[in-house]
Amino acid sequence: MCSDFHKAESGTELLARLEGRRSLKEIEPRLFADEDSAMHGAVLEFHGPEGTGKTEMLYHIAARCILPRAEGGLQVEVLFIDTDYHFDMLRLVTVLEHRLPRSSEEAVTRCLGRLFLARCSSSSQLLLTLHALEALFCRRPSLRLLILDSVSAFYWVDRASGGESVHLQESTLKKCSQFLEKLVNEYRLAVFATTQSLMRKSPSPTEGPPPASGPPAAGGDFRPYLCKAWQQLVRHRVFFSKDDSQASNQFSLVSRHLKSNRLKKLCFIIGESGVEFC
Repeated sequence: MCSDFHKAESGTELLARLEGRRSLKEIEPRLFADEDSAMHGAVLEFHGPEGTGKTEMLYHIAARCILPRAEGGLQVEVLFIDTDYHFDMLRLVTVLEHRLPRSSEEAVTRCLGRLFLARCSSSSQLLLTLHALEALFCRRPSLRLLILDSVSAFYWVDRASGGESVHLQESTLKKCSQFLEKLVNEYRLAVFATTQSLMRKSPSPTEGPPPASGPPAAGGDFRPYLCKAWQQLVRHRVFFSKDDSQASNQFSLVSRHLKSNRLKKLCFIIGESGVEFC
């Protein structure tokens, strides 16, 4: 699909285009302060029950990317694929308005010009969308972040349509994961994706039931349920939770680097201006 693009671009130009890509530390210093890895090639999974702040964190990161450098942003382009039909453009605009010192319709519009939005209603449509959007990555080297909210949206539908065959149940998501890996490797992307807490480990009789609203501190009751191809793609997992016993609007997360097993715990609130770390 992109052969003409690559023919027109020399190896030197390609390296120049890819050099200087941001690190995870730059995309959110408080969350990735200990990360030395480059932003490109990173595949992160935001995992937790509904209502624990995952999508708000995506808005926070998207805003950080599309804001101009003069206003503390990275000034890079973002592709947001919405599979839950939860994307709220007005909410993102509100976050941007609070973060632009001289907020105006023109300034917000310039920021939104760096955002591409796609919606999918099935895993098959997601696969077709990823293939179709490869040309976009070819044409726009400043498109550096792909957000997928959520990768688990079609889990139950795919299970039902696949019948008793696990291979058929997982076939389309496996193809999506393999193509995502291709995009990440060829176009030096970062991928941020959310998954819902659909499966949880059963506690032993002495442990009692797990917390109602989220995983324990280190994600100890996390049970992988998506296909192996997706699990192998993820390099970093962030567990989200909310303590329902607290009257305050406080959320917590545990960031876990899967290779080093390094953990980082943070608390945050969600205000009118978006995510605010405590």
